[in-house]
Amino acid sequence: MPNKVMVVVGGSRGIGAAVARLAAERGWTVMLTYTSRADDAATVVRDIEAAGGKAQALRCDVSSEDDIIALFSQAAQLGPLRATVYSSGITGAASPLADASAETLREVIDVNLTGAILCAREAVRRMGTGGGSITFVSSRAADRGSAGEYVWYAASKGGLNSLCIGLSRELAAQGIRVNCVSPGPVATEMLSVERQAKGAAMVPMQRVAEPIEIAEAVLFVASDAASYVTGANLPVAGGA
Repeated sequence: MPNKVMVVVGGSRGIGAAVARLAAERGWTVMLTYTSRADDAATVVRDIEAAGGKAQALRCDVSSEDDIIALFSQAAQLGPLRATVYSSGITGAASPLADASAETLREVIDVNLTGAILCAREAVRRMGTGGGSITFVSSRAADRGSAGEYVWYAASKGGLNSLCIGLSRELAAQGIRVNCVSPGPVATEMLSVERQAKGAAMVPMQRVAEPIEIAEAVLFVASDAASYVTGANLPVAGGA
């Protein structure tokens, strides 16, 4: 396949950066996005190019429809779009719901869910009947609810899971597969050292995941090895 392109939304750090690097290693041309950390995105691109891969980084505010449309228009110039991975996600400050501001709730839903829906829409428009894969990085929090901390975050990820189910059925005849990967606690800056330790204690494997372990699952469901997998939600959570 000539120059197949993967868009990694939220690819400058954490899980998204691991996905971008691994995708490039496996032959994808990667368009990765960042919101404010241009230096981190540039580092990922440099690492990919140093290893012989192809990548570009583009600033994209996923709460902006215009930014999302511009992202996918630019990605289409790199070659046929065959995969999109949505890895953007925020939590806001931890608190019971009664103490959360409307601003926090709107921002989390805009980034975690509305942005994902708009990115999926733009991906579908460009994939057409050529087939492809859309993968949402969800969370096991959707099943646990994150009571007392981030119920709005858990709700946004539950929305992603529902989006995956419906969209996978809507697009199956077009050859576009839609799946979720749901991590448990992961060693990224989203979790403090204390929260990582707390998370590890709740996981049967007694440790948090490394970002590359989540990336491996994402690349599997995006690959031809998962050609008959759609509408799936793959937990990568050490048994939790």
